[in-house]
Amino acid sequence: MPSSPQSKGKPTALRPLPSLIFSSRWLQLPLYLGLIAAQAVYVFHFWVELVHLLEAVFGNQNALQALIVGIGYKSDASITRLNETIIMLVVLGLIDVVMISNLLIMVIVGGYETFVSRMNLEHHPDQPEWLDHVNASVLKVKLGTAIIGISSIHLLKTFINAANYDEKVMMWQTVIHITFLLSAMAIAYTDKLMSHHQSSGGH
Repeated sequence: MPSSPQSKGKPTALRPLPSLIFSSRWLQLPLYLGLIAAQAVYVFHFWVELVHLLEAVFGNQNALQALIVGIGYKSDASITRLNETIIMLVVLGLIDVVMISNLLIMVIVGGYETFVSRMNLEHHPDQPEWLDHVNASVLKVKLGTAIIGISSIHLLKTFINAANYDEKVMMWQTVIHITFLLSAMAIAYTDKLMSHHQSSGGH
């Protein structure tokens, strides 16, 4: 029997227990607010490092030493000015912060949209393109690729500053990076198989 126009647009009233269980999704809201606070910390850290870099360019020794300590750079000779290696390591560190920030945005926006509540961004001019078709599977694949990018930056920083790292540390970082890569490939392949199975079942 077809539903009436009045009942078609009206949301179904849930019983008390299902309503309580479904409302429990809002318990995740403080978690996403906490990630926003973490995002603010990363923004502050980014600008502190950038200011130190700019000050070191103009010969500020305190800023230079702060950069050297921050990137874990060591040298037998006394370092009194920026060199290419220090600049490269600092810039890679800034890129690392940006990529982690991007990861946080994906988790905050995508996770809230997927698991908590719709944000109704369909007609917003700044709606992220990936959010238009986001679901739990797509979010996992995107997070996996983002983690691989972050791991790649860390691995590159390690190899550039290889003289200050033990061989075992470099080996284990490489193994972990390969593990991340294989895990992301496995997740993407599994998602592809599930999508193919669902599309085949629909016909």
